[in-house]
Amino acid sequence: MLRRCALMFVLFPALALAQQSQEPQLTIDTIASGQLTGAGPESLTWSPDGTKITYVQRDEEGRAQLWSVDATTGQRSVLVSESKLSSLAPPEAKAGTERQREWRRRYHVAAYRWSPDSKYLLFDSGGQFWLYSFQTGTAVETTSAPDPSTDPKFSPDSKNLAFVRKHDLWVRGIPDGSERQLTKGGDDDLLNGEVDWVYAEELYVRSNYFWSPDSKQIAFLQMNEKKVPEYPLIDWSGVHARADEQKYPNPGDPNPDVRVGVLEVGSGHARWITVPGTQDGYIPRFGWVKAGVLWIEVLNRAQDKMTVYFVDSKTGDARIGLTDSSDAWVGEENEIYWFKSGDRLLLPSWRDGHTHLYLYSWNKDNPLDGSPKLVGQVTKGDYEVSKADYVDESAGIVYFTAAPDDPLQRQIFSVRLDGSDKKQLSTESGTHDASFGSTAGAYVDHYSSLMKPPRLSLCKTTGVCTAFWQSNDLSALHLNPPQTLSLKAADGKTVIYGQLFMPLGTMDTSKRFPVLMNPYGGPGVQDVRDIWGGGGLLFHEYLARKGFAVLIVDNRGMAGRGRDFEAAAKNHFGDIQLADQLAALDQVLKRVPMLDPKKIGWFGTSYGGYMTLYAMTHSDRIDAGISVAPVTDWRLYDSIYTERYLGLPNDHEEEYKVSSPANDGAKLHGALVIVHGTSDDNVHIQNTIWMAQSLIQGGKQFDERLYPFQTHGVSGPVPVANLFHLIEDYFTRELKSPTAESPVGGGQAQ
Repeated sequence: MLRRCALMFVLFPALALAQQSQEPQLTIDTIASGQLTGAGPESLTWSPDGTKITYVQRDEEGRAQLWSVDATTGQRSVLVSESKLSSLAPPEAKAGTERQREWRRRYHVAAYRWSPDSKYLLFDSGGQFWLYSFQTGTAVETTSAPDPSTDPKFSPDSKNLAFVRKHDLWVRGIPDGSERQLTKGGDDDLLNGEVDWVYAEELYVRSNYFWSPDSKQIAFLQMNEKKVPEYPLIDWSGVHARADEQKYPNPGDPNPDVRVGVLEVGSGHARWITVPGTQDGYIPRFGWVKAGVLWIEVLNRAQDKMTVYFVDSKTGDARIGLTDSSDAWVGEENEIYWFKSGDRLLLPSWRDGHTHLYLYSWNKDNPLDGSPKLVGQVTKGDYEVSKADYVDESAGIVYFTAAPDDPLQRQIFSVRLDGSDKKQLSTESGTHDASFGSTAGAYVDHYSSLMKPPRLSLCKTTGVCTAFWQSNDLSALHLNPPQTLSLKAADGKTVIYGQLFMPLGTMDTSKRFPVLMNPYGGPGVQDVRDIWGGGGLLFHEYLARKGFAVLIVDNRGMAGRGRDFEAAAKNHFGDIQLADQLAALDQVLKRVPMLDPKKIGWFGTSYGGYMTLYAMTHSDRIDAGISVAPVTDWRLYDSIYTERYLGLPNDHEEEYKVSSPANDGAKLHGALVIVHGTSDDNVHIQNTIWMAQSLIQGGKQFDERLYPFQTHGVSGPVPVANLFHLIEDYFTRELKSPTAESPVGGGQAQ
């Protein structure tokens, strides 16, 4: 997925606890360092017995301690000291290459895991596992091979540990240490229980194998990548550059062939499951209904129909459970919630125009006997449900996150399974995200708002919350809140929202200020929200203090506003989004006369970088732009994301052509800089090469900046500061200098 996170510039917090020894200053260096708010907890999770919350907290040197919060009292204490943890969870700077570190950040790879009996912690130290015993207070290495292992999972009875090594599944006994290889034949083209790049990135898959509830079987996905094309990611670090071949399907290319297998852990025997629709489709989710019965989710290649099958794990017999479909696409970011009782589920679906929860039930004793029955729609209304957080099955209560009163906020609610007695649990305006444990009595509230940085609290479902971590106090920065704007889209009727950061001293109407547009623009993201914006918000504030107005607008096609709003992106990349952005700009210019309509800048990253190029090749209103990590031809991006919105290129040749800026380099207006990381495995640097060629052939002048070894998000204090300085200096030169009326970058080559 093309991502938007803190301007896609990854900032590394350097303070362990939210404490400061001196008054903070808002500078590019302090923003890029990530020190202003303090280092947040990492790998926060509940213990399986529900008695405590644990998390890793690092100091400015990267040294870590494992902290524990008592779920009853809220008391905080050190569970594993820095001296013990130093060898078990190394500082991120020492955890492999930049690509490997970025992978762990991007997909939230946990530094440790609890055993189901809550007696052990398993730490991942660079692919080597250490088993920490609470009884002895010591850790022993549990991997016996030098090759790194990934994705460790305890069996439900805590007697075995499964993991992936060299593309195969292994199992190790606890505590006897016996180790066995369960699958054979794994290699770069055949992944057994391992997740490939495109499934992780676009279908949000984080694991491809699961223990059965009785600990006797393991269901796993086999991914055959042999037909998937490769892209060479170049490692420039040595004297002799080398290519790392990445499996990367472009639109229309073969995707990995997938099938589900069931392993008998005792014998290692594998049984293959056959379900329809997988030959040219996807298996994004699967798991256990109960011991002996699997569920398998199949998504067709067009991604407009999802089918759930129930499967007998002993015989392989499969039956259709339920289906969901859409004229646009079926979203995979909202997962089905499966009840522990094995007889019900909650399906998130936007079939009524908004994402809501639907309750299905079936014969618990024999799930393959007939199809699940729709019991009813649990949530209703003109709003989006973000997720089902937890179900108290005995009480018949669902806890969920939604935005019924304000689409820019997220609040936590409870409702009965029959849809009655809806209550709001959270109280503060802003954004709440709940993490429940194994019981319904308490949850962790991850809270922030537009002007309040993150805070973590232990909350009772009765309403009492106790904070156990909060960000540094930033009141000394005297931040100015942006104006939240209600605007109209280009169709003249759809409401769209924006945020405007204004320079200081705007009461002087004789002054005119340049405007910097910084939209994301693409599907799956909602930028304009009542949530702490991190380094992005702070950088916008910094630019405002330097005399720029910064405008962020969520156009049609973006997320958080319902099916019809987001589905505007179907077969439309660029045109609708740009029309809405320019319509919003016109309204803001009319409302705020001190903004200069002749000095407009535009910058963005990922899809926002694409929007920068599209705007500057399809409008003459942009005077200067900075495009970071842009897609420039949609044939160059991955299959799953691009086909979801634009379809197959052979069927939609015109849509691909008109939406790709690399076809329109000769139409560039304004001064342009293109920025790209040389190790970007998401939007390959090939995109920038194609755009450069189009601009050169079109007789246009432009600038480029490469960030060596950086991936899709520029990361680290020094590179981020370098990029922030580039943005400030470039827009200052092009929009505020005496010659800014005539930008040089977009003129004809002389």
